[in-house]
Amino acid sequence: MEPKPQLLFSALCFCLVSVYGDTLQTYIVQLHPQGVTSSLFPTKLHWHLSFLQQTLSSEEDPSSRLLYSYASAIEGFAAQLSRTELQSLRSLPDVIAVRPDRLHQLHTTYSYKFLGLGSSTNGAWVKSGFGRGTIIGVLDTGVWPESPSFADHGMPPVPKKWRGVCQEGQDFKATSCNRKLIGARFFIKGHHVSSASPSANMVDEYISPRDSSGHGTHTSSTAGGVSVPMASVLGNGAGVAHGMAPGTHIAVYKVCWFNGCYSSDILAAMDIAISDGVDVLSLSIGGFPLPLFDDSIAIGSFRAVEHGISVICAAGNSGPLENSVANIAPWIATIGAGTLDRKFPAIVRMGNGEFVYGESLFPGKRLPSAEKELELVYVTGGNSGSEVCFKGSLPKEKVQGKMVVCDRGVNGRAEKGLAVKDAGGAAMILANTEINLEEDSVDAQVLPATEIGYAEAIRLKTYINTTGHPRARIIFGGTVIGRSRAPEVAQFSARGPNLYDDSILKPDVIAPGVNIIAAWPQNLGPTGLPEDTRRVNFTVMSGTSMACPHASGIAALIHSAHPGWTPAAIKSAIMTSADATDHRGKPIMDGNKPAAVFAIGAGHVNPIRAIDPGLIYDIRPDEYVIHLCTLGYTKSEIFTVTHRNVSCSGILKMNRGFSLNYPSISVVFKQGMKSKMITRRLTNVGNPYSVYSVQVKSPEGAKVRVKPKRLIFKHINQSLSYRIWVTSGKNTQKKKISFAEGELTWMNAHNNFHRVRSPISITWK
Repeated sequence: MEPKPQLLFSALCFCLVSVYGDTLQTYIVQLHPQGVTSSLFPTKLHWHLSFLQQTLSSEEDPSSRLLYSYASAIEGFAAQLSRTELQSLRSLPDVIAVRPDRLHQLHTTYSYKFLGLGSSTNGAWVKSGFGRGTIIGVLDTGVWPESPSFADHGMPPVPKKWRGVCQEGQDFKATSCNRKLIGARFFIKGHHVSSASPSANMVDEYISPRDSSGHGTHTSSTAGGVSVPMASVLGNGAGVAHGMAPGTHIAVYKVCWFNGCYSSDILAAMDIAISDGVDVLSLSIGGFPLPLFDDSIAIGSFRAVEHGISVICAAGNSGPLENSVANIAPWIATIGAGTLDRKFPAIVRMGNGEFVYGESLFPGKRLPSAEKELELVYVTGGNSGSEVCFKGSLPKEKVQGKMVVCDRGVNGRAEKGLAVKDAGGAAMILANTEINLEEDSVDAQVLPATEIGYAEAIRLKTYINTTGHPRARIIFGGTVIGRSRAPEVAQFSARGPNLYDDSILKPDVIAPGVNIIAAWPQNLGPTGLPEDTRRVNFTVMSGTSMACPHASGIAALIHSAHPGWTPAAIKSAIMTSADATDHRGKPIMDGNKPAAVFAIGAGHVNPIRAIDPGLIYDIRPDEYVIHLCTLGYTKSEIFTVTHRNVSCSGILKMNRGFSLNYPSISVVFKQGMKSKMITRRLTNVGNPYSVYSVQVKSPEGAKVRVKPKRLIFKHINQSLSYRIWVTSGKNTQKKKISFAEGELTWMNAHNNFHRVRSPISITWK
């Protein structure tokens, strides 16, 4: 029987006011890990409380203000403070940084076949044992443990290194975990003290690891869900559903609630996940880019990487805006979104006999009534928001029994369908605007509906405006695979250049993130709207949120195949094996033009090649510290990020001409600069004796020279370095070139499989 949530957040939310009369706010307080005062206290918790004791008035209990005491992700704590108390606390010894709590947002079956998994006895699944023995920690909205994607039939025992728990809570028992879903926790303190009450039309939250919004169930099953036969969304996209690494164990950390995810809760989850023993952390969370010393995810993930944990994050959904890519730390794998070659055609036949291409997951193919010809209406004028079909904006007398055109944007796609249905409309055409162009993010709408691209929307509206009584019908075509170009870049996928570090190209790669079918909870219909009474085990979602767990699953496969590899080695394998071309061998497209490196990074993930990359670019944690010195970070900023007390002047003297051993290459020519030399170091993880020769495609307006041109490896794990000289051409200013791109590939002399490719990005400032 379906559990029924009873406890609303409104009962739990309250506003605290200090004795000073200031409203309290949550702050993350970072302390010196070898603090001189720490030895005076029996435990870290007592030490953390002592700072509050010195800050608050004598009547207050310090523990009433403490939200979290951190140990692994950072040394420090999260607490509620007034402005006056904050000033007092900042001046105490051993306090190195104080940051306000920040609200982050989520970056909201067939994809494993599209990526070539499961197609051979010698593929990535077989080579990695399907990811067995590896643990993926997913920070998200929780999990629906009864979903068939989390069944543990055939799963190996829980790894001995696992130290996590199955935390009980509302409608979630310790027995909800098993050999697949081995751990579940929830983190709500930051949310509690900062959030307003949820609005009345929201789904009730579970105060437990149980997922009430579906996002976390979807991402967890994408990363590591088991094989589920006959999976579909209302009959569409039918087939066997697999996560990327179906043999992995999953641990869920619920940090996101109805209004988003607070950094204090995220940091608490990362802190526990590190000590729990996860191998991969997957965060479909972010916002806009931040300086690393101000970014709790970057700071917590540095500590995770030091512990050998790969951290995979969504790039964000603010594309195609330049400089919008988030989660930009060089130790994080930053994942953008691409499309699949699976389509759900739902074509509009206009009354003039012409056709408009659209897509839909509404199960209209088996419903003759859904394909009826209807009067077509586009309600414009006034300030009610009728063009975008706001709730209550559509007059019944204008839309009753008709097919209604709704512009995309402002409110949710499924909300528009509900608004049309509530007003008595019989069907909907969702029309893309100039922002979304031809990209179709499909939904299982609550009424017969289809989504059309921008060019098709112009044709449809021209027909409506030039016809006395426009009419149309939708012809539902089910599921079609393999007939379209893919992958292409999703319009919403966040873009570079990297706002705070132009020497590191971001995003790193793209992965499937459009119209992804994965597991869904039983408290929601496939649209996620409270009014949707239909129930499904799977639904479709789009976003870099969906791309991120694809890459997390691939990282888990690589970790299982190569348990001794560092997070940097795993990330290098994913990047240097990525495809710059689509499945037809043509350039990956971004709208109507070939995709640039700021959209796709190194390219689209290719797990078959990533599991056996031949060579890797490895990076030690110390090298990230040197890199931060080259960016001009201050001593205290570096300490905030890395917990390392360093002198940059000494480090830079010892590492003249240092460049981070990153798998992609980004060169910036500032005014007056003509050339730049950078070094890279490759480590052999392929055949003991391997010979590689370099192929270079120079960017326009620049010349690229590499020495040596051949690398001869004589044993496994041997490292060899090479140098790259990039020279700026004379005509770049005349031609007004500001960006250019090329590539550098090391080709194995004995086989075509090992091609180690790095994109080259050049910027003239």
